[in-house]
Amino acid sequence: MNALEHQLDYPFGDTLPEGGTRFEVAPGVYWLRMPLPFALDHINLWLLRDRQDGKEGWTIIDCGINHEAIRGYWETIFANHLDGLPVLRVLVTHCHPDHVGLSNWLCEGGDEKRWNVRLWMSLGDYAFARMLVGGTGASNAGGEFAARHFERHGLTDPTSIEGIRNRKDYYSTLVPGVPSQYRRLMDGDVVAIGEHKWRVITGFGHAPEHVALYSEDANVLISGDMVLPRISTNVSVFDLEPEADSLTLYLDSLGKYEPLPADVLILPSHGRPFRGLHTRPPCGPAGRNVGCVQGRAAIGTRHRQCHLQAPVRCAPDDLRDGRGARPPACAVASRRTGARNRRGRYRSIPRNCITAQPVLSTGADHG
Repeated sequence: MNALEHQLDYPFGDTLPEGGTRFEVAPGVYWLRMPLPFALDHINLWLLRDRQDGKEGWTIIDCGINHEAIRGYWETIFANHLDGLPVLRVLVTHCHPDHVGLSNWLCEGGDEKRWNVRLWMSLGDYAFARMLVGGTGASNAGGEFAARHFERHGLTDPTSIEGIRNRKDYYSTLVPGVPSQYRRLMDGDVVAIGEHKWRVITGFGHAPEHVALYSEDANVLISGDMVLPRISTNVSVFDLEPEADSLTLYLDSLGKYEPLPADVLILPSHGRPFRGLHTRPPCGPAGRNVGCVQGRAAIGTRHRQCHLQAPVRCAPDDLRDGRGARPPACAVASRRTGARNRRGRYRSIPRNCITAQPVLSTGADHG
């Protein structure tokens, strides 16, 4: 949890758009909120009014996971909130399932195949998503390589290890396909979307080549998972790249946000839109130094027992209100000290869920 959250400004108060609705946060920029069947129970998606080659329409930023309820919310958006205009492109910030999951379906125009548009994405995350959808070899999605990786980092529970070993289709279930062609986004690119120009800011440590978008004229930052108001970004080392220094990559990437205005409106993938970029640690230099110290302290010795934090895959009923599941209490695997949520209570998972991919964590909430 962010101890300085009380210093942030939430310009829209407690507003949370219902599933299948939109809420304007800046001229031509709309906030969509879709549920997720995990402890992190929602994702923010963005709908931007656009124009390409004289054609009016929309750009979608991020997608949600493959799930019947979420596809239903998108169909409602298509029917009621596009003002009779088509989608012109789909832009994805990074390869994680809640962001890229429905990319192929959205690019093809949903259930009714309304359009056929290009996916815009960084090379690093596009290639990584394509590899994971294929489901072969080492990956962060489960299987033998992932099970060995967790064992090397202190996971000893045989049931948990076997669950990871048998979970080979986790990613491809949430991301059934990625378009076979895409348009590459690179750091420093300027993308014209409607009336505004957006500069690409790439980041590392959370994903291979995460894309955030900053519009100077709109004074808006679409931050993806790189800057979040309450929780800490998930910074992990996966079995595919076991020697990765993900924490250093992430903290170094945050330096790119230092020149941005203090009053920039931040549109995060999780939580509410806010202002206070330089208040939110570790975005400033001092905050990054503190983050390094805290990270090293949390990591501790090489063979410290890992914390198995289990995201979950839920029944459809848990997604129908557009705000995610409100689970009953039951046990969840955790580090010896226990996994506590932001209110100091132990996390729980719904009884009608099956465990999905675990992640190595130091106990912080993740985005």
